Amino acid sequence: MTFGNPLTWAKIKPEKMINKKIQGKKNRESGRRFELKVRKDLEDKGWIVSKWMNNISELKQDKPSSETNGYRKLIPAKHKFRGKGIPMAIGTGFPDFIAFRDFAIPMCAGYEDCKEVIGVEAKSNGYLSKEEKEKCKWLLDNNIFSKILIAKKGKKRGEIIYEEFKWKAT
Repeated sequence: MTFGNPLTWAKIKPEKMINKKIQGKKNRESGRRFELKVRKDLEDKGWIVSKWMNNISELKQDKPSSETNGYRKLIPAKHKFRGKGIPMAIGTGFPDFIAFRDFAIPMCAGYEDCKEVIGVEAKSNGYLSKEEKEKCKWLLDNNIFSKILIAKKGKKRGEIIYEEFKWKAT
């Protein structure tokens, strides 16, 4: 029993079909370029920026222990294997960057200066997944960062908009 060519069912021409492999490469490259723009923009604004090389462990169902601050803990980010003969992806931590700067304010009595440390996640569309939101909440609750900024593309070409992460309980 034959049903014919599946391409004729949807009436899609083979040359119009999207090649998922090529699309994935383009999306990764676009994301990489956006991360570089975000880093350069933050450095131009006076921040000292570095790639964040840590991640948060997966949620455990065990009893919480004192050393893991609940059910999770900070762990080194794993390198991603991309295939034979292709260099491994390094720096796959969450968030993408750690940024800090020195600033003097009168409230820091007795101190030469104060430091502000933030996490920056670059997302072209500005949306975080549920897992990423939980990681942001954990990082803020455990005082790893004072705040986390989500960098997204603006309406104008080359514009970068920074939004502070706010946890909304659902």
